[in-house]
Amino acid sequence: MDGVGGGPGWAGWRRGRSLVALLLVSLCLATLAGCASLPANAGRTPSYAAKDTSNTLLARTLAPRLAQNPGKSIFYPLGAGPDALAARMALARAAQKTLDIQYYIFDIDNTGSVLMGDLIDAADRGVRVRILMDDIHTGKQDKTWAAVDSHPNIEVRIFNPFASRRARWFELAFDFGRLNRRMHNKQMTVDNLVTIVGGRNIGDAYFSAKPDMDFSDLDVMVAGPAVPAASAVFDEYWNRASAYPVATLVPEGKEAPAELRAFRKAIEARGDQVRASEFVQELLDSGLARGIELGHLPGYVGGARIIADKADKVEEDPDDPTSHAIPQLRAMMEKAEHELVLVSPYFVPDDENMAWLAGIAKRGVKIRVLTNSFAATDVAAVHAGYAPRRKALLRAGIELYELKPTANAELARGRARKSRMFASSRASLHAKTYVVDRRLLFIGSLNLDPRSIKLNTEMGVVLDSPPLAERLVKSMDDGLLDIAYKVELRKGEGGGESMTWTTREKGEVSTVESEPDMSVWQHMGIGILRVLPVEDQL
Repeated sequence: MDGVGGGPGWAGWRRGRSLVALLLVSLCLATLAGCASLPANAGRTPSYAAKDTSNTLLARTLAPRLAQNPGKSIFYPLGAGPDALAARMALARAAQKTLDIQYYIFDIDNTGSVLMGDLIDAADRGVRVRILMDDIHTGKQDKTWAAVDSHPNIEVRIFNPFASRRARWFELAFDFGRLNRRMHNKQMTVDNLVTIVGGRNIGDAYFSAKPDMDFSDLDVMVAGPAVPAASAVFDEYWNRASAYPVATLVPEGKEAPAELRAFRKAIEARGDQVRASEFVQELLDSGLARGIELGHLPGYVGGARIIADKADKVEEDPDDPTSHAIPQLRAMMEKAEHELVLVSPYFVPDDENMAWLAGIAKRGVKIRVLTNSFAATDVAAVHAGYAPRRKALLRAGIELYELKPTANAELARGRARKSRMFASSRASLHAKTYVVDRRLLFIGSLNLDPRSIKLNTEMGVVLDSPPLAERLVKSMDDGLLDIAYKVELRKGEGGGESMTWTTREKGEVSTVESEPDMSVWQHMGIGILRVLPVEDQL
């Protein structure tokens, strides 16, 4: 019966009307996004790393050891997520002059709230806090960053921002060339004396505190002559015209000061609540956190130098290497005489870098690559870019290993967990670490893929430390077959080639001849992604 409010005719008319409305709204948003422009960025006050930090707790603690090792730095690897968070919290609490924070992602989840609480506490003590964020992941955080920025001792800037805060993806379509270039750098530098650089963003998944995902990652805490170079990188990006004060970008930055202060107090309250948890108390009681707070910074001693892309890389021709860090990284790798270990979650060598790696292998250098398997990666398109390269890499004599999503369980098997942190159900590689002859190593944010090499900005540190390099390679080798698949070529009777995946589970070695944990439909999807012209975006 076709009554009012019912019947197919009426329903069809309503659906048609809704579709028209949706199209009109989309058109309006697209128009607004296309017409949006960034505000004037004049009148910013430049600022730079503090120089007068010799009377701080960290300076007094470090001085004797650094004096015994002139020209050398002290560094300590942060492989475990809880240690990486504990080190950041302890350094924030030890800060007396400045805190400089530069990240691609800073999620205000449990771990992010804890760290944010410590940053605000430091600002309350009179520490100058500068926070520089890339804008690609801040879509729902505008009010948060405006509130944090309202603190008199905290300034927040957004790098290469979207002009439209409400229609980002529409704007991306209109201004793709600019907005596709992101700041991927990661550092936290305290009093211009100690810095943490590496692969981690700020968020639960990076600190072993998210039940459904744990990024296996690596940072390094560095003190000594290398740190002013990290500060100089921060200052270059901070004072760049592409870095906009958050208050000039977001409507929330113009709210009444009392409202922003109230919201900032709510952020602090959440941090206080999480800090009272068993999870955080365990971190604060750890030997590493206690050592930093008491001024006993642990670590290795050796050479250290920061390498980084120039801030203007996001504005330059991607094929112009003059602003790129990769030439310095490649120069380090080319020193390999015996062994080159490459750990990169997103490993997509283009033709040039394929030939370059094959050339190194041809010199007799043993090259091993650890990257994500299809089941472990968080970006399927990257796997589609990497997979077609495998056979050529294997033919060149390069060993390939692919991390299993069950790597965490395999690592924990047979030994008691040292911590009561969340046990993630899925592991995904996120560390970017490259080791030459068990002596030189790079730890940073730079993946071996076209996006890191040409589009985004990156940074990291090159360390000269045979003991640390040996430790990292040995710890990886000891359980490599347990946490990863070894990919190999097998020749058939007719001369054709196929790949196999070999791993060890519960002490038993097994080999399969098809991509592990990939369904027929996923295989088809990867096949489609392979033919799309997107490799230079991966």
